[in-house]
Amino acid sequence: MNDRTEHDSHGCPDDGVAQQAEQAGQQQGEPTPDEPLDTGESARACVCPFAAGQPDAEQEPEAPRDARPRPRRADGLPAAVGVSFRRGGKIYHFEPNGVAASPGEHVLVRTEKGVDIGEVVSLVFDPARIDTDEPLKPVVRKATAEDLEFEDNLRVRERKALRVCERKIAEHELPMKLIDADYTFDCRCLIFFFSAEGRVDFRRLVRDLAKTFRTRIELRQIGVRDEAKMLGGLGSCGRPLCCRTWLRNFTPVGIKIAKDQGLSLNPTKISGVCDRLMCCLHYEHGLYRDMRRELPSEGERVTVGETTGRVIEVRVLAQELVVELEDATRAVVSALDINPPPPPQQQQRPRRRRKKR
Repeated sequence: MNDRTEHDSHGCPDDGVAQQAEQAGQQQGEPTPDEPLDTGESARACVCPFAAGQPDAEQEPEAPRDARPRPRRADGLPAAVGVSFRRGGKIYHFEPNGVAASPGEHVLVRTEKGVDIGEVVSLVFDPARIDTDEPLKPVVRKATAEDLEFEDNLRVRERKALRVCERKIAEHELPMKLIDADYTFDCRCLIFFFSAEGRVDFRRLVRDLAKTFRTRIELRQIGVRDEAKMLGGLGSCGRPLCCRTWLRNFTPVGIKIAKDQGLSLNPTKISGVCDRLMCCLHYEHGLYRDMRRELPSEGERVTVGETTGRVIEVRVLAQELVVELEDATRAVVSALDINPPPPPQQQQRPRRRRKKR
């Protein structure tokens, strides 16, 4: 919960997230007498260092769409800056806007939800590598020490907002598990992430939270893999989860991948903390597939020396085969000792005699 939650530069949610969002406009009215506002610092006005003297982001005209390919810049600056809003999160591209930022530095960027802060993780000089045809949102400026301190204060406010939201969920008796909270840098939007078995009608909860925090509220329902990515933990290897540290996008992992690697199909051995197949099964699948391509399949008959047998087990990494010979004995042979099968004989078709007219 200490890491910032990522936002799309065009207002889209994180990929892989089953979105169930409900927005409430900014509520500037006073709370009702029977519902006192007792949330501490989490309900106070958010004094953002960027907000002073800055124009409203929503009043800026939208740049016209241009479907033509972006040309390379002649001034040597990158065509786009890759920014991540959380460690190991997805990379979003922004227009440099004359800001010379280097990887590892923090910058303020403008998104559809307002101004947010993120870390520069890549510089894109080739316009063809930009993954969108939409006009890029601009980088506002580099983050200052005051901005980083303000971000740390936002994380404290997010933890307090979580406790308030948990109490509200209990009051409304909603079957949902609260995962994380995220403030945009300008405090114009507060997003709560939760998980649930089915769809949840949280409209009354959104109105209640909007009255409490006096800002726009969004609730997003996420899946179990995204829940593990946000909460973190240790995998069966004893290391921090890949999705929490460096894995930016989820890759579909099927049971066929485990079969190709000869792994046990016991779910407790090949599943991660999210109860889904471990993402690391996909890392070496290409190697297993290439090494297995030259080996015979199970059940195929092969020739070993002067005798033949049937393959009953394939050991891909060792490049060995367990062969059941004709005398019912089993032998472990190297793939190099397998004689290549004879080429298939081509049967000649009999020529048809032409009938004489």
